[in-house]
Amino acid sequence: MHDPAAGDSPIGDGQATPADAAARAHAAALRQRIARLDHAYYVLDAPEASDADYDQLMRALQRLEAEHPDLRTPDSPTQRVGGAPREDLARAPHAVPMLSLNNALTDAEAEAFDARVQAALGLGEPVYCCELKFDGLAISLRYRDGVLERAATRGDGSVGEDVTANVRTIRSLPLRLHGAAPPLLEVRGEVLMFRADFERLNVHQREQGAKEFANPRNAAAGSLRQLDPGITAQRRLHFFAYGVVFAEGEEGGPGAAPPDPVAPAPPADSPAVPGPVHGGGADGVADAPTQSALLDALATLGLPVCEHRAVVQGISGLRGFYAAISARRDALPYEIDGVVFKVDAFAQQRRLGALARAPRWAVARKFPPREARTQVLGIDVQVGRTGAITPVARLAPVEVGGVVVSNASLHNEDEIRRKDVRIGDTVVVRRAGDVIPEVLEIVPELRPPDAREFQMPERCPVCASLIERGEGEVIARCSGGLICPAQRKQALLHFAGRRALDIDGLGEKLVDQLVDAGLVSHPAGLFDLDLPTLQGLERMGEKSARNLLAAIAAARSTTLERFIYALGMRHVGETTARDLARHFGNYAALAAATEDELLRVPDVGPVVAQSIRRFLDDARNRAEVDALIGKLEAIAAPAPVARSAALAGASFVLTGTLPTLSRDDAAALIEARGGKVSSAVSRKTRYVVAGEEAGSKLVKAQELGIAVLDEAGLLALLESTGGS
Repeated sequence: MHDPAAGDSPIGDGQATPADAAARAHAAALRQRIARLDHAYYVLDAPEASDADYDQLMRALQRLEAEHPDLRTPDSPTQRVGGAPREDLARAPHAVPMLSLNNALTDAEAEAFDARVQAALGLGEPVYCCELKFDGLAISLRYRDGVLERAATRGDGSVGEDVTANVRTIRSLPLRLHGAAPPLLEVRGEVLMFRADFERLNVHQREQGAKEFANPRNAAAGSLRQLDPGITAQRRLHFFAYGVVFAEGEEGGPGAAPPDPVAPAPPADSPAVPGPVHGGGADGVADAPTQSALLDALATLGLPVCEHRAVVQGISGLRGFYAAISARRDALPYEIDGVVFKVDAFAQQRRLGALARAPRWAVARKFPPREARTQVLGIDVQVGRTGAITPVARLAPVEVGGVVVSNASLHNEDEIRRKDVRIGDTVVVRRAGDVIPEVLEIVPELRPPDAREFQMPERCPVCASLIERGEGEVIARCSGGLICPAQRKQALLHFAGRRALDIDGLGEKLVDQLVDAGLVSHPAGLFDLDLPTLQGLERMGEKSARNLLAAIAAARSTTLERFIYALGMRHVGETTARDLARHFGNYAALAAATEDELLRVPDVGPVVAQSIRRFLDDARNRAEVDALIGKLEAIAAPAPVARSAALAGASFVLTGTLPTLSRDDAAALIEARGGKVSSAVSRKTRYVVAGEEAGSKLVKAQELGIAVLDEAGLLALLESTGGS
């Protein structure tokens, strides 16, 4: 008897033709490959292929099974959705399965979807609800009497993983719904990590020597599936609701409303696909006739719903939404890989029904892939505005996301070693936004025998200064500073900054014009600018030019600590500049100080002392500083500080927004009493001053048992130690 799971297809008297045997072998290979990729992506959170490569494999298998129906086995990836739940998390069965969506990769496929909908409904142009297709993790939330009771991942579509404790840490998600809620409400949505939080997480992973995440989607998945909710709480996750499945009775028990056999269930990898609505409940959610109305009703319950959605008519409306979102994709704070088109009216959705794997009334219109394979022709280094040395791969030109790419960032030397990228390798390149693309990984099996390892150059390719990498640091930097042309614009902006010489009106665009026109090459040159020169610049009128000249004139008189900070010496921030000014009293004494003498300054260690001495010993830097001093009228010595014995040397960290004090004002008050303001919380921190929207610094202070003050508490402390 034929076993369809075995993949054998009986033909005639049982003998298969060579073509059928080849098809069976091809199908088996595709199933095996897709199964391995599914396991790596959904279970291990370690993707082994790009989305584009995965989609190609799945479409190849779908075509093969369509041509040879007998090859379609129950265990085929085309017949199921997602991967198996992890065994170390409790299983969470879904009362209504979480399905997926079919993809439309081209305009023609989107047009075909619209044509099928029109033909099936027998109407004119259908009305669609359009939303974003997030690159996150599908989640099902069950609220009982308005209180969050259970959260479950998609898993295999029928059984997921219970991640309730972790989901409770998502701050944007209400633990109790707003207003009147139905007795039992199941919400489907997406958990995701914003780009900025993803970047911060990977910085932390690098600092801890831990494995970095490949992309925000996997970072969100890895964070949500932690066994320790405390780890999840430290990683900022977000949630967007996109659909509802609810009933008044217990799931699977007496009084339960059975799942509608016709209406499709929400997909796991797409927003804005509702499930069947059962039973009574809150006005709006239960009675919503359309997907767009349902999303509005979810928002009234306090559930986050993405604002980027629209109701459109016909194929022209679908094209318009796709074009609008594609144009603003890079400006979004999170990753999306397409948009979702859905018939808006639920009654029409029920008429259209669903296939085994996906609804007929919805489709995901995906963006062009942002990943591609190409060869590394060479590895050069670029010098950034701050002197950071970034290795960049020169690539054989390849189209990625509609743009021809010939260079890609390798970030730093450690990343090159970790990914084992060599000249001659075939690599996977990803483009995200307008920034330079990056190399994600190599393709080991395509490495040529003559592939060569990268060697970091010893000197800056722009100014020939030494390239240095401090102990424990990831980034190598050019030591040229003021004299490196690649850093010229950044040096000027830093010099004119509010905490340096405070030249109001000298912004980035103006600095670009001055440098590009060859009018200013070093900070001292700012003091040679005149009215005719400035008025000759683009968008610079007489009033603006006079205001800038007045700000430059005011900067001729400054303080020693501002002057030291303005020089932009490596490792010398505002606090260190202030300590140096107070210790030496004038620039000549600082310039003559040995490393041993520098080490006597509070909080100046060997690395900082060496960096200062290296800057001061460079003849080009000395010439630039001498030129600056010649342009200034006065460099005032620091005023005596009225110190409080109680706060002398006490370390404060400021976080969040205070009600009345700016951060600079608060820091000035603390320093006037002998305290010090630091940027990071450590065991040496005595106080953390927290305002509105205080972040991870407050969490760390609480973990370490450090005293936390609000603004009133800070002022009271300062008053008790000598006045405020």
